[in-house]
Amino acid sequence: MRKGKANGGVGLSGHKDNRGVTALAEESSAEDQKTPVISRGAVFGRVLTWLTRGGLAIVDYGLISGSNFILGVMLARWLAPTEYGAYALAFSIFVLVGFLYQALLLEPLSVFSGTTFRGNTRGYLKVTLWIHWALSLVMCLLLAGAAVIARVAGHSPLLSIALAGMTLATPFLLIHSLGRRSFYLELAPGRAAFASIFYCVLVIGGVFLFFSLGWLSSFTAFLLMGFGALISGIVMVVQLNRLLGPATWDPTLRETWAKHWKYGRWALGTCVVGWIPNYVYVPLVSSFSGMAAAGELRALSNLAAPVLQTYAALGLLFLPYAARVQHEGGRSAASSLTGRLAALFVAGSVAYWAIILPLKYPLFHFLYAGKYAESIYLIPLFALETTIWSASLGPAIMLRAMDAADSLFVANIIASGVALVFGIPATRFFGLKGVIWSMIAANSVYVVAAFVLHARKAASLKASAAVLGNEII
Repeated sequence: MRKGKANGGVGLSGHKDNRGVTALAEESSAEDQKTPVISRGAVFGRVLTWLTRGGLAIVDYGLISGSNFILGVMLARWLAPTEYGAYALAFSIFVLVGFLYQALLLEPLSVFSGTTFRGNTRGYLKVTLWIHWALSLVMCLLLAGAAVIARVAGHSPLLSIALAGMTLATPFLLIHSLGRRSFYLELAPGRAAFASIFYCVLVIGGVFLFFSLGWLSSFTAFLLMGFGALISGIVMVVQLNRLLGPATWDPTLRETWAKHWKYGRWALGTCVVGWIPNYVYVPLVSSFSGMAAAGELRALSNLAAPVLQTYAALGLLFLPYAARVQHEGGRSAASSLTGRLAALFVAGSVAYWAIILPLKYPLFHFLYAGKYAESIYLIPLFALETTIWSASLGPAIMLRAMDAADSLFVANIIASGVALVFGIPATRFFGLKGVIWSMIAANSVYVVAAFVLHARKAASLKASAAVLGNEII
């Protein structure tokens, strides 16, 4: 439409039409008179609104990740290093299998709720519940199979027990994730935070109760997570039923699944290869150095968990908004938002580690009661790795909003290649130090690839829009 107006004074033959020019001038003048002036108060109100939403999103994720963080720290303090290593390895396997759910349900849900199904959240969520149950069944079967293989292969009986607990908890953790994501579609993170209070109380309270009773293990830890997610999920369902407006139409399962699969097949590949630079080191280090080394790696990574989970919360909040900006504002608005997001995430990481690094020795001793002290010198390297990775979030969020999961797949393939080529020998010969340097190298490559692919995708969309505009004219 803008292209057509800009050429309103040019006839189809290519000659200028003075009457069209006059009409266009009058129309522009009228539109200028109707354009409202945005006051400073209105701008301040918008900023305050987004600060409030962002703060509530951080609170929500803080309750969830904080509960899991405390759970991880308590397990590291109270369990033997080998059993804590089994917990860490089982969780890394859950993350890999969970990417199936993330890619085929949660990510498409965030994107299509702001475009194709905008204004029909209730109808959209009703049909996605069927996809949820199907994916939950597949994930449980995969995790149960991994538990059996770990038991039969004799790799570690502790690992098979931990995977069994993870299998039982998975359906409840997934429905909890779907409920929280649904609130973010409506830009209502406060309601998600309210429900997350129940998860926090039940998990943290359960940890101390089970420890006092002598029941705490990697198996019961996953059961606590599942129970907390179940109760919190029930609270979310009640709130969502009150929040959502009536469905304006009923999408078919075939139509919805087709859209999710078209988007998610690339996102699934992206998530799987994205698992490699971030989680492949847990099974690698457990194979080369034993299960206790996997626990040591998890103890180190716990320190980065608060900033990573905060960014996950902000990513959930920004993705639907980024999809709308891309859909309505075009390339310039999308590129501007990409740069602002990248700068925001990098600045946040720097600020976080500026507080943590001076306190690393007393903090590590406090958290783990003197365990894993030989790894403290590696914390600054973790800080560097986290900060480098945070720069990639700007282009990554916008590429998802552009429905460009194939570009993210390419970026992750490149980073995964670096992680495997350098990570395997580095882990074998240098242990944890080699692991962290490999992560730094892989994430550095990923940042560069993400920005380059974002620029190419934006240019491609601009060229397509120009061709479409010429065709309309």
